[in-house]
Amino acid sequence: MKYLPDKSWWIYLGKTLKYSMYTAVRPLDGFWDLTHEKRGSLAAANVIVGMAVIVEILRLTLTNFQFISINMEYFNAIIVALRILLPIFLWTVANWSLTTLMDGKGRMVDIYMAVAYALAPSVLINAGMIILSQVITFDEGAVYWVLASFSVLWTAILLLAGMMMIHDYSLAKTLGSSFLTIVGMGVMVFIFVVFFSLISDAIAYFVSLYKEILFRVI
Repeated sequence: MKYLPDKSWWIYLGKTLKYSMYTAVRPLDGFWDLTHEKRGSLAAANVIVGMAVIVEILRLTLTNFQFISINMEYFNAIIVALRILLPIFLWTVANWSLTTLMDGKGRMVDIYMAVAYALAPSVLINAGMIILSQVITFDEGAVYWVLASFSVLWTAILLLAGMMMIHDYSLAKTLGSSFLTIVGMGVMVFIFVVFFSLISDAIAYFVSLYKEILFRVI
C-alpha cells in the first residue's frame, strides 16, 4: 500500500480532471492556462484517453443494434483501442515535428495533453449516447446522430483551440499547421507500412533461403 499515491495526489488528479470541463466550455482561456498556468496534468490526460478507449469499446458493444450493428465474432478490443491511441500518437508526433519548424511554443507533452483534454466532452457524450440508444426508437434516431455529429464537431473545435493556445498561433496559422499535421500523419503511416512491408519481405526471403539450404543439405 505504501506504493500508492497519497491523498494529495488523488485530490490533484480530481482537480485537473474537473478542469477538462472548463476547457470544454471556455477553450481559449482553458487551453492557455492548461499548460502556461499548469492547470492540467499528464495523469488526467492519461485518464481521459483511457476513458475514451473504454467508452468506445462499450459504445460498440452495448449500443442498441438499431444504431450500431457489428459482428461480435470479429470484434477485437485491441484494434478498437488502437483506433483511438494511434491517431493521438500520430497527431502528437507530427504536430510537434512540424511546429518546432514553425515557431510553435508547445512541447510534445503539451500537445498530448491538449489532444486528451479535447476528447473529454466526447467521452461524456458517447457514454450518454449508449444509454440514449436503449430508450429511443429508430424513428427518433435523428437525436442520436445529431449528438454523434455534435461530439465530433466539438472535439475538432477544442483541438484547434488547444493547438492555437499552446503554440501561441493565429487561427490561420493553426488551420495551416493542422492541415500539415494531417499530411504528416499520412506520411508517417505510409513510412510505417513500407517499413513493415520490407521487414516482412526480408523475413520471408531468409526463411525461404533457409529452407532451400536445408533441402539441399539433406
